[in-house]
Amino acid sequence: MVSRFEHPAGGYKKIFETVEELNEPLPATVTGRIPSFIKGSLLRLGPGLFEVGSEPFYHLFDGQALMHKFDFSSGQVTYFRKFVKTDAYVRAMTEKRVVITEFGTCAYPDPCKNIFSRFFTYFKGVEVTDNCLVNVYPVGEDFYAVTETNYITKVNVETLETLKKVDLCDYVNINGVTAHPHIEKDGTVYNIGNCMGKGASLAYNIVRIPPQQKDKSDPIEKSKVVVQFPSAERFKPSYVHSFGMTENYFVFVETPVKIHLLKFLSAWSIRGSNYMDCFESDEEKGTWIHIARKHPGEYIDYKFRTAAMGLFHHINCYEDSGFIVVDLFEFVYNYLWLANLRANWEEVKRNAMIAPQPEVRRYVLPLDPCRVTFYDSFLSHVLNLKAFEFPQINYKMNNGKNYTYAYALGLNHFIPDRICKLNVKTKETWVWQEPDSYPSEPLFVQNPDGVDEDDGVLMTIVVSPGAQRPTCCLILNAKDLSEVARAEVDIMSPVTFHGMYKP
Repeated sequence: MVSRFEHPAGGYKKIFETVEELNEPLPATVTGRIPSFIKGSLLRLGPGLFEVGSEPFYHLFDGQALMHKFDFSSGQVTYFRKFVKTDAYVRAMTEKRVVITEFGTCAYPDPCKNIFSRFFTYFKGVEVTDNCLVNVYPVGEDFYAVTETNYITKVNVETLETLKKVDLCDYVNINGVTAHPHIEKDGTVYNIGNCMGKGASLAYNIVRIPPQQKDKSDPIEKSKVVVQFPSAERFKPSYVHSFGMTENYFVFVETPVKIHLLKFLSAWSIRGSNYMDCFESDEEKGTWIHIARKHPGEYIDYKFRTAAMGLFHHINCYEDSGFIVVDLFEFVYNYLWLANLRANWEEVKRNAMIAPQPEVRRYVLPLDPCRVTFYDSFLSHVLNLKAFEFPQINYKMNNGKNYTYAYALGLNHFIPDRICKLNVKTKETWVWQEPDSYPSEPLFVQNPDGVDEDDGVLMTIVVSPGAQRPTCCLILNAKDLSEVARAEVDIMSPVTFHGMYKP
């Protein structure tokens, strides 16, 4: 493994600063040769507005959604970005204050209102954010920018215009869904979220959205729940950021990081609170791993217990000789306050050293509990790489199947400063990094003429604050992470979370 870079100049602070949207695409300066099969759009989402008037957002997940696009056509590249015009964004810009509570920032009633108006504002109930800063994915022929609530936002990925806010509660029993659905080759979308289950107890529903309809109707209107997982606690659902799916099974990891629902409702109504205030964790309760059959949707009534963990992202899950292999990341959710990420380098390091370090883990689950022995039972081990997040694989070829390679963003004391490749079988690693450069999640694009799992390229947006053209789309050879090409623009960009390559 290549040694870590140091960042004493603090250039990373620039990726957590507000930027403006663009009125028209900017032409990029290209070095190297863009592969001929790259002739589409790289779409990314992340925070772009970190304060409203004099009111700051406090957590990395609070900034208002900014959509980025690199377009590739005949070797020419342009860069474009627009804020997603959600209710949270439009109302904040109109009133020049934080109007809707975000993950780590509380919205308070308008100070210009009288005491009676403010009182009744508090008792209107929870106003859930539609700030879709996390990801973008296709549903049928449409595209949606998403967060983790019940709201998703339809966008035009050609113009980046905001089209329509959709409330999934209108179609299925769900309180919210993750920003990490699984999408099958025919376009079927699966997702998970908590819901009110049987006996007024919380549960978790897997929702299926069918592929594009022959009559051109909206697939979301035909959404349905296919299976339900029980909750370990009646009024405390686990925070769910992602889930696993093999060819025949769903995998749900129920961590001890809980949302205290009663605290969430009462605190929000009476005194004002943010989502983070309602999180709690009891490590003694450990983690439960559940499985369910896909066809037909059927919960398998036994589960596996392991040590407590925080979880953001699954890498992959697959079936192997009567077992399900689950690869995922342990991660902490409560470090990513902007004050921590914007601190001077030595302070960033001190803070990060006292936080649990992210690591890659593998769990092996027997499908037949009668086969469990002392030697081949439920197994967990570390796959070698720490500080490795935002994982990607060759999704079209290997999602839900046995695989060899994972790609990810390397975190240096929670600051993203390298791209990594991991062989999950041999634990061999490769790294790309450059001084004072801060990449984003690498997306794998398959070479259509390729045969091997890693025949393709990785695409990532890299921000180098001190460079003449500080934002670039970097294209790496997925075999060895050598540079293939880059397209640079003379403009600063903030951090992005997730996205997709649209051919």
